[in-house]
Parts: sequence; C-alpha cells; structure tokens
Amino acid sequence: MKTPVIAIVDVGKTNKKVFLFDRHYQLVWEKSAQLPETVDEDGDPCEDLELLIEWASGTVEDVMKLPDYDVKALNFTTYGASFVYVDKDGRPVGCLTNYLKPYPDDLREQFYDQYGPSDRLSVGTASPALDSLNSGLQLYRLKHERADLFAQVAYALHLPQYMSYLITRKPVAEMTSLGCHTMLWDFQRAEYHDWVKQEQLDSCLSVLAPSDSVKTVSVGGKELKVGVGLHDSSSALIPYLASFREPFVLISTGTWCISMNPFNNDPLTAEELQYDCLCYLTYKGQPVKASRLFAGNEHEQQIKRLAAHFNVPESYYKRVQYDADIIAKLQRTQPVDHEAVGDWLGMTPPATIPPFTQSAFVRRDLTEFDDYETAYHQLMLDLMAQQLISTALVIPGNSVGPISRIFVDGGFSHNSIYMNLLAAAFPEIDIWAASVAQATALGAALAIHEHWNPEPISADLIDLTYYPAPQIEPES
Repeated sequence: MKTPVIAIVDVGKTNKKVFLFDRHYQLVWEKSAQLPETVDEDGDPCEDLELLIEWASGTVEDVMKLPDYDVKALNFTTYGASFVYVDKDGRPVGCLTNYLKPYPDDLREQFYDQYGPSDRLSVGTASPALDSLNSGLQLYRLKHERADLFAQVAYALHLPQYMSYLITRKPVAEMTSLGCHTMLWDFQRAEYHDWVKQEQLDSCLSVLAPSDSVKTVSVGGKELKVGVGLHDSSSALIPYLASFREPFVLISTGTWCISMNPFNNDPLTAEELQYDCLCYLTYKGQPVKASRLFAGNEHEQQIKRLAAHFNVPESYYKRVQYDADIIAKLQRTQPVDHEAVGDWLGMTPPATIPPFTQSAFVRRDLTEFDDYETAYHQLMLDLMAQQLISTALVIPGNSVGPISRIFVDGGFSHNSIYMNLLAAAFPEIDIWAASVAQATALGAALAIHEHWNPEPISADLIDLTYYPAPQIEPES
C-alpha cells in the first residue's frame, strides 16, 4: 500500500531539494541537486532560471511516479527578494536578478528623492534600505532601466509564487514574500505602499492569496493540492508556531543569525532599522519583529584565521567544548569595550547601541592566546556580546506576555560554547537548542496541513535540549 505524502520543493541559493513527508510529518524521502549559475545581461551572476524550471518540473514529475508514495499535496519554499517576470503567455521575461547585484547610485538617488527619505520609507515598509535586497527596487529598476522588457511584463512573481505558478498557472502574490524586506508593503495600512501605486507597479503584482490556500490541479492524471509557496525564513518559523503557544524568540543561525519574535507587534523604529531590524510576516499575515547579525559569516572567516595561526584543520573548532574556567579567565584578562557591549556578564544591553559591523575578535592579536581552545572561547565571547544586543532588540513589546523561551536552530544550536553563553546572556529566559528535520520544508508542509492531512499535527515535531544558565563569577 502506498504511503500518503506531501512533496515540498525547497529552492535555496546553493542547494535545490525535494522532500516527502508522511502524515506524521516524518521525512520519508529526499533528493537534492546543485545547479550552476549563469550571468544576467550585465554579466553579473544570477540563478539560471531556465535550468531551475527544467529541474523543478522534472522533479515534480519524478516524485509523482514513485511507486511507494501517493503524493496528495505539493508546496514550495524558496529564498526571497527575487522576482520572476512573466509575460501574458506565461513565459519568463529577462533574468532572475540576484539580490546581491549592485544597485546604480543615480537610480537609488532618484528613487529616494521622489519617495523618501529612506529612513521614513524604511519605517513604513519595515524594510531596511538594502538596494537589490529590496525586491521592490528591482522592479523599479526594470521599469526605469529596461522599459522594453518592462512593457512585456504581465506579472511580477516572487520566486516562491513563481514555482507554484509553474504547476497551477495561477499568478498570485503572497504575504510571507511581500513581508520580506521588499519595501513594497505598507505595514501600518496592510496594503501596497503609496509609492508602488504611484509607479503603477501594483498592476503587475497579482492578487493576494492566503498563504495557507491551495489550488487543485491535475498532474500526471492525478488531482493534487498545490500551495502558493512561502518565503523560507517565514516558513522555518511555522513548526515553532504550531508547537508552542507561550511567547518565544527563535534564533535561526547560519550565515546570518536571525532573531525572530512573532509576539512583538510594536512598529519598527528608525533606530531599530539602523541596527538591522526588520519585520517579516507570518503565513497568517502577522508581523514578526526580527533582527539580523552576520555572526555565522564572521565565525566562518575567523575559524580560518585560527586554523592558520594554530596550524590545525579548519574544522578543529568542532572538538572544542564549553569550559567555564576558560571563560572566567578570559573575562578577567581580556579587555572588553563596556561602553559598546554593556556589562555583559550581567548581560545588560548598553544605553546606546553600537552599529553592528565586526566583533572585537577581528582586532585581537592571536599571539596573546596560549592555545586554540582559549582563542576560540574568546571568539565566541565576542560574537555573543553582539548576539545579546541583536536578540534583545526584538524582545520588548510583547502583547501577550513576557518571553519565556529562546529557541536556537541551525549551526550554532550544536555549539556548546554559544549555547552556554546565550544562557548566561539571558538568565531569566529558558534557552533551548532545537532540532527540526528540514524546518523550512516542514513549515511549507504544515502551512497547508488542513487541505491534505486528516491526522492531527504531531506534538513532537521539534527535539529540544535545555541549557541552564552557567554560573560564571567574574573578578571584581
């Protein structure tokens, strides 16, 4: 007898994956691929859209033919800040612009002169001014730089919705994509921002569809419930929202460490935007206050520096376990910029928050450390000094009560030093390392649960490990 499953196509910048989950949301099958990039009309690297379409279409056909599984539903989750432009016949127009593509200075100046200033527009759209990472500015650029291509555009679809469109042929807009630092959405009025309407860009942005809605289509002669697609950061939050009712913060760690508080409804302030805060939208359309820290990237760079200095493999850090004695010694002997990071043993955030650039470790002399273990503990101390501030920015303002738990998923959830220092940073909050098998894909499956799965959502989707606050006594 075939196992009823939902298929999730998960498109990352590097890895493209497809997963099958059974009705208990156990992962039963997966496959991944890496697709080479191409270049756009300016010679800048970008996703090879033609190759992506071929892979996605072929992948869906293949999973429908698997002999052991009965695919009941299909959904998509992808990286955000990327538009696919579609003409009236459903064909792509132009390239899938890379959100890291440099933005022209003159066009940026023109845009903010007309619709800014940037800080006011950022507050209204809950989007830091991030050039091409603001997908609305990609669309504005197409209109003003490539009028010939823009004239052919019937729909501008964010990548998750385009992936769904490949199957349903129904163009829609969706909240988690619009709420992803696009600069398109007015968070106060819950509609497209005035500048979008003045530019008449809303005419190609499609009708909003509920994030948890589906369209029934026939694929390979079989009826399939197909979701509208989700932005990956918002999708990764769904397993936690499904599992916990008391207020929490999720720190999703990878290249970026993103602290997300779905219980903080306070509007973003200009100061918060200055320190890389933004708002996402949940699949239910509720604001999620978030802050970003480039800590994973810095960690990656600094372990290379440590490996070269101490003549060890770059992976050596994985052998280093939390040592309270080393932490206590470092806090006695290594200088800390108290004005910048506050009294960080008591973990009181400073009155004036410094800009997040690089941590203090970048400026430290490695010859001052006797061994790798001590130096690595110092790196984690310096990263945590910034993580404290970044996470603290999203904690105030909960409308349903104080935060009781912080969950950490991703790479740092397996790092005992990071987890123990985080527990010291927030001694009044329970700190948990969380493990969810493919949280982003699982979230996309859970979003359309009611349309395909008659079983109740399992209570044990997330594996948790508790980290009590360590007792570290600094020297007075």
